[in-house]
Amino acid sequence: MLETMHSVMSSSTPIYGMNKGTIGFLLNKYEENNLIERLDAGEITELHPLRMEAVDMHGQKVEALAINEVSLLRESRQTAKIQISIDGHVKVEELTCDGVLVATPAGSTAYNYFAHGPILPVNAGVLALTPISAFRPRRWRGAILPREARIELTVREAAKRPVSAVADAVEVRDVSTVTIEEKRDITIRLLFDPEHNLEKRILDEQFML
Repeated sequence: MLETMHSVMSSSTPIYGMNKGTIGFLLNKYEENNLIERLDAGEITELHPLRMEAVDMHGQKVEALAINEVSLLRESRQTAKIQISIDGHVKVEELTCDGVLVATPAGSTAYNYFAHGPILPVNAGVLALTPISAFRPRRWRGAILPREARIELTVREAAKRPVSAVADAVEVRDVSTVTIEEKRDITIRLLFDPEHNLEKRILDEQFML
């Protein structure tokens, strides 16, 4: 489904997916009967991807889009040290961790959730900034940011403590800085059966025991 969403990202074509696998959070129930009627009755949910700009230790720049999240992950046995700035202001001088991620509402129920990040309603207009196995500062659990925020992650001791950046299927190794922001000028339109509404599913996900 993510591959399909990336392939039509430059168009306004709605995507209606059906689940023939396991979880299929962004998919509808698989059923071939009355498909045309289901498409006509479908409800549209609009999503916006994250834009990642990663610069590696050699000065090479890579840009990529992410529908779920952008994550920074340590590459070696040593913990990563990452400075976090929001809109040009340093908020965490040094996060010692396995990594950190920025998730969209659609991606908040995926990796973000299992890293103990918050589940975000689709229309809340916010992003999740979540540490992964943070060692210092111990009590920092992350932040909920406005969708307009510009997030800059700077890797400390990058040569000694290498870090990779991942935006969906695109990975950049040995990064030094990563900038993340929502691309409001790109809209992905998903079509859901009324009883399979994405907003309701995300709400219900918060009460799964």
